[in-house]
Amino acid sequence: MRLSHGRAVGLMVAVTLMWATAGVVTRHLEHARSFEVTFWRSFFTLLALLVILPLWRGRAVFAKIRHAGPALWVSGVCWSVMFTAFMVALTLTSVANVLVTMALGPLLTALAARLFIGHRLPTRTWIAIVVAGLGIAWMYGTQLGEGQLVGTLVALCVPIAGACNWTVVQHAHAKGRDIDLVPAVLIGAAISALVTLPLAWPFQANAHDLGLLGFLGLFQLAIPCVLSVLCARVLRAPEVALLGLLEVIFGIALAWLGAGEAPEASVLAGGALVIGALVFNELLGLRDRRQASREALPTAH
Repeated sequence: MRLSHGRAVGLMVAVTLMWATAGVVTRHLEHARSFEVTFWRSFFTLLALLVILPLWRGRAVFAKIRHAGPALWVSGVCWSVMFTAFMVALTLTSVANVLVTMALGPLLTALAARLFIGHRLPTRTWIAIVVAGLGIAWMYGTQLGEGQLVGTLVALCVPIAGACNWTVVQHAHAKGRDIDLVPAVLIGAAISALVTLPLAWPFQANAHDLGLLGFLGLFQLAIPCVLSVLCARVLRAPEVALLGLLEVIFGIALAWLGAGEAPEASVLAGGALVIGALVFNELLGLRDRRQASREALPTAH
């Protein structure tokens, strides 16, 4: 399946909207809480991918997983941390806190690349890291007496695990071993479900909750995961990062409109710094790449 650039952009917007439904759907659960929420979403994601993967890649995909190198399994562990921390954080703090904290992902990834792979960071990225750090510090400082700091710290595990995941993927690529991210997501869902199962017992979710959690597993995670891989084949990394920020906007708006969860002023202010820093960094990076591409083109004499 080959997408045009315009269709890839439109599809990526749809993907971010699907990702953004997690917060508002979680707020409508009746009995399921904490680790049980995480278990059921991961379990339904696993079931969905067990159907989607062989239809998309053929049954041979499972043999490739069994014979894959350690990098794929490390990536799967990183995905499991992201799945688990994200859902647990949503049960401990506001949707806005979780999404703004997750938006640090691209900057933490750039920092991890500098520390562990030796990638040089341009000045604009260092500036963005400092500004985004101030925004998160602002958020954390106002939450010290509000009982939501634990949830925000749990949410911080998501971008940290994401940065580790990207570093592992890039290191494997440099060694000539590319990691297929969709099977890694399947491994992550399986690990997350296994780890949270004993913590989720005894189950309290009713049929209503299972329907919502099944929706999250299929339409909020499994399907957009596959679609994002298709988009990433057409869009450049800065474009994907910029479009991914729509999840923050969509997620906060959906939680506000669909669950009455209005974001606090401190979250909006800190979030504006984080997102502004990301947009500044990615737009300048996209401009630099386009300029370098034009300069690389041969000129007529």
